Amino acid sequence: MKICYIIGAGELPLLYIKKENSMVIAADGGFSKLENITPDITVGDFDSLGFVPNGNTITLPTKKDVTDMKYATEVGIEKGFNTFVIYGGTGGRPDHTFANYALLASLAEQGCTAYLIGEGFVATAICNSSILLPTKNSGTVSVFSASSVSNGVTIEGLEYTLQNSDLTFSQPLGVSNSFIGAKAKISVKDGTLLIMWEEENIKDFIDNLYN
Repeated sequence: MKICYIIGAGELPLLYIKKENSMVIAADGGFSKLENITPDITVGDFDSLGFVPNGNTITLPTKKDVTDMKYATEVGIEKGFNTFVIYGGTGGRPDHTFANYALLASLAEQGCTAYLIGEGFVATAICNSSILLPTKNSGTVSVFSASSVSNGVTIEGLEYTLQNSDLTFSQPLGVSNSFIGAKAKISVKDGTLLIMWEEENIKDFIDNLYN
């Protein structure tokens, strides 16, 4: 599998990047997070970083219609990637964190897969499709509708299950579910779901993406 790693300026848990078949794009202040890694591309208006770094750099205007993170994913798609691992996209300003959750949904709706790595959790989104979650004996899982309505939602292998139900954006019915050691699967027939779960071992999670 080819993975495009996007590094933002937000909270950064243990940074683990597997360079095999990968590209690393730093989004503005994310450049300063890469102490021992040289990004393949750095993008941004560099208001957070405070300077324009050397190397392969794309300088964006301060006034623009997309976030630096969104632009970084667009570059990744242009380079032929459809799987993204996003670091530094949570914490700090809540509006930017929310924008990155929306970015997960946008990427899913474009047929891409993206994982937002937070402090002790992973978030992703699916659109008109399904996902198998890591098998765990404990830990929370939450499922939200990123669409106004998501139809035909099925949740299997977790403490609380659903069968062909509807979730809405304004009613967070899927919050605080739990792993029970079974194979967990979440699917949606028509709509986009935002899914997040507790994940303490980011390295193993990333390694498993390549399997």
